[in-house]
Amino acid sequence: MAVMMQAFYWDAPKHENKEHEWWNFLAEKVEELGKAGINALWLPPVSKAANNNTNGYDPYDYFDFGDFDQKGGVKTWFGNRAELEALIAKAHANGIGLYADMVINHNSGADEEEINPLDGQKRWTKFAPKSGRFPRDWNCFHPSRYEQVMIEGENFAGFPHLCHRNPVVYTELFNYARMLIEELGFDGFRFDFAKGFGSWMIGVLSKYRYVKDGADFSPYVVAELWSGTEDIDDWLAKVNDMTDNQIAAFDFPLRYKLKDVCDTPNYDLRNLTDGGAVVMKRPMHAATFVDNHDMGDNVIVNDKLMAYSFIMVHEGYPCIFWYDYYNNGLARPGTPNGIDALIQAHQKYAGGDSQILHADPDLYIMQRIGWKDEKVEQVGLIYVLNNLGDQWSGTSVKTQWANQRFVPVAWDGHDEVAHPDERTTDGDGNAEFPAPPRGYAIYAPVFE
Repeated sequence: MAVMMQAFYWDAPKHENKEHEWWNFLAEKVEELGKAGINALWLPPVSKAANNNTNGYDPYDYFDFGDFDQKGGVKTWFGNRAELEALIAKAHANGIGLYADMVINHNSGADEEEINPLDGQKRWTKFAPKSGRFPRDWNCFHPSRYEQVMIEGENFAGFPHLCHRNPVVYTELFNYARMLIEELGFDGFRFDFAKGFGSWMIGVLSKYRYVKDGADFSPYVVAELWSGTEDIDDWLAKVNDMTDNQIAAFDFPLRYKLKDVCDTPNYDLRNLTDGGAVVMKRPMHAATFVDNHDMGDNVIVNDKLMAYSFIMVHEGYPCIFWYDYYNNGLARPGTPNGIDALIQAHQKYAGGDSQILHADPDLYIMQRIGWKDEKVEQVGLIYVLNNLGDQWSGTSVKTQWANQRFVPVAWDGHDEVAHPDERTTDGDGNAEFPAPPRGYAIYAPVFE
């Protein structure tokens, strides 16, 4: 029922001519995004980085949100604290939550080099931030006196790597998380480079009893664990054993399957049914996506809406990429052929279990069986994905609905003129559901 948006891309302030004004720029968009059905925005890192013209993945002063003159200026590349708080308030007023990007495994921009007495190596590990909070020295990083192993995860780009077992580090990261939720008003966390530190740290930050608006509050938590299905599954099992606040992970295995659907000629759509994705095994723990700021030369090039259609009708928490929505022009408001129509299909119809009705190399058909509680009803849908590049394709499938009329609510493909027609199942629930060439169609039941 919910849809998030990654509300930035790599070097977005520069490309949009909004340097040090990104929070204000986003605030101008939240009303239209709320109306489109976006429920949450994942924001870039909010703290002062090693330079105030970077994306923030090189944190220097966790408690400077753009109010101290250091590292090239006062504001971060995105703005200052007052502008951030104004954005959060306006987003909340439009029914949109905010997720903070947590970069807690590596630091950059130290003020001095120092020798680590444990190994005699000289590193940039002396931090004296102007906020006055969380000053750091060699013992806050690996190797540290507080560890038995040299490092607890993968290193990143040679940056000094925080030792979370140091009580000072542990405490200050708790203070940082509490400030984001309880003072700034964030609603959840996205943990960057979760391979770089122990899953226990995400577990304890997630299970803390935050207080927001005078009541206990449990944040939404999702991790970037850029790995295969088995690794992600093992990590999710471990981290969710630590907390009742269930933690999700971005579904990288599914994303690479969807890239193949879009960019690999004659890709076999039966590969979408083999269970090799987080959403297939752990739908409640999967954040699905098509592209993000890290993909670089690996972005999906062709027929990207096929990938978006897939994540918007299946289980999981779908994430839309700002660059696709705005810069690539895939929102297409007011039409049935873009992301906006897919959001509406997701919100209104994509409830209940997914059931695959047909799969062959070039055609994939599934149904969502519908779901209802005292607040929300999603009546279900039929989804058709067609891999053939030169013709409409469909086949007769047995649905759960007998003698039921269906109307097309969202579609796109290489046929820009024709559109799907209404369909009606027979007494046994059978009907043929087609989709455009290299495209998709979503049909919703109409109850009269």
